Amino acid sequence: MTPESIADLLQPYIPAPAAAADWPQIYAQLAVYLDLILKWNAKTNLTAIRTAEEIVRRHFGESLFAGAHLGPCATLLDFGSGAGFPGLPIQMLRPDIAVTLAESQGKKAAFLREAIRTLSLPTEVWSGRVESMPPARQFDVVTLRAVDSMDAAIQSAACRASRRLLILTTRQAEMPALAEPFRFADPIPLPESANGTLLTADRI
Repeated sequence: MTPESIADLLQPYIPAPAAAADWPQIYAQLAVYLDLILKWNAKTNLTAIRTAEEIVRRHFGESLFAGAHLGPCATLLDFGSGAGFPGLPIQMLRPDIAVTLAESQGKKAAFLREAIRTLSLPTEVWSGRVESMPPARQFDVVTLRAVDSMDAAIQSAACRASRRLLILTTRQAEMPALAEPFRFADPIPLPESANGTLLTADRI
């Protein structure tokens, strides 16, 4: 898929605050990233979504949409990054941020390192559980998307977030209660999705 066709598919996901980004470079990076995902997905289960168009919409588009809602941010942790969503598209959108991808599954962590190397990104990979990070490690923003045991993961993520949580979910249930002092904003519907939601929670 060409950068131009990726750009066409992503237009519904690009809100005005992100309009100043270097979009030609981002689309070119996403085209390389997409080829790498499709190559690795043939032998490693990176994502259940198999078509290029749906990877662009669901993974790239929703990740970039979340990235446009970061606000002030110098450090970001992508909790349970999988194939790099939303962390790697956010790194492309915001090269000024120090992004860490936490992924405990060895094959997926290996893919993340290969993607970072291929795309010449400064991103760090933490190939272990977030709970095993040094207690002092904190991040301005922690993102979560399609992680196992979401409620427990949100609790762990809240301990690492000094400012904001960003949660991409398809659940329409009530917002989780947090042990840490956070306040949820109103849910934001994801573009082109019947039930996808972006939840943001700011530390009080």
